[in-house]
Amino acid sequence: MAWSKMLLRQRLRDRPPSQLLWRACGFGLSHIVNRWMATLHHRVAMYDPLVDPAAEQFCGPNIYLIWHEYIPLLFYLRPRCNLMMLISQHQDAEVLSQAANFAGLETVRGSTHRGGVAALRELLNRSHGKCLAITPDGPRGPRRVLAQGCIFLSSRLGIPLVPLGLGYDQPWRHPTSWDKFAIPRPFSRSRIVSGPRVQIPANLDRGGIEAHRLWIEQVLNQVTSLAEDWAENRCSFKSSQILYPKPACRPKIIEGTNSKLSADDDNFPRLVHAQLREAS
Repeated sequence: MAWSKMLLRQRLRDRPPSQLLWRACGFGLSHIVNRWMATLHHRVAMYDPLVDPAAEQFCGPNIYLIWHEYIPLLFYLRPRCNLMMLISQHQDAEVLSQAANFAGLETVRGSTHRGGVAALRELLNRSHGKCLAITPDGPRGPRRVLAQGCIFLSSRLGIPLVPLGLGYDQPWRHPTSWDKFAIPRPFSRSRIVSGPRVQIPANLDRGGIEAHRLWIEQVLNQVTSLAEDWAENRCSFKSSQILYPKPACRPKIIEGTNSKLSADDDNFPRLVHAQLREAS
């Protein structure tokens, strides 16, 4: 199996398909994802409802963080919401990039492994007034290990991070993918736990960036574990609501919110539990 994948990738590099074929594949993938995700029962628990880019009184922009294994759920639930997404330059990700475009997401190609500096520069240039969606462990892992790019962007742009924990009820897992890619079972539960907006301080040195990287990684892993526990009925949440696919209510976003937290708040992991979790 690994040998056949290597041969396929080598052939794609030697004779890349036409852009029209990639677009057709992206359209097909987008259609399949929408049909598949429509069978799920989606609920969300939010620390601050105004971080939702489809909210009427949305406060933004924000940088949304989700782990790579749950990336299709974003395409389905929040299409055409003024989101820009960082996607790998690898040819394997071309179909994903086209599918994101059909969902109304702008894309920037690059990663921490390939084209990372250029991608960050393009994000800096194009991000005015837009929200960013980043899978900070992509495109090759390690799984659920946060790269420094999102910390740098939040510090440099003054845009807060919003950690999003996603989970399915006993999903199928891709056995050979580095991220154990999650495939939800049809008609099962999908759950999202949204943390508060967290602003990374400006002018951090390398040590500061690394400290905040470790801290945000802990937070994102925590809200993801909560979402997975909730999806499998191991806990419940107060003030949760049903979540439907929804585009942005209006193109204009409102800057500023009094719910923004400083990344220096060491109590944040406990604060997430206190605000969101309710014993089942």
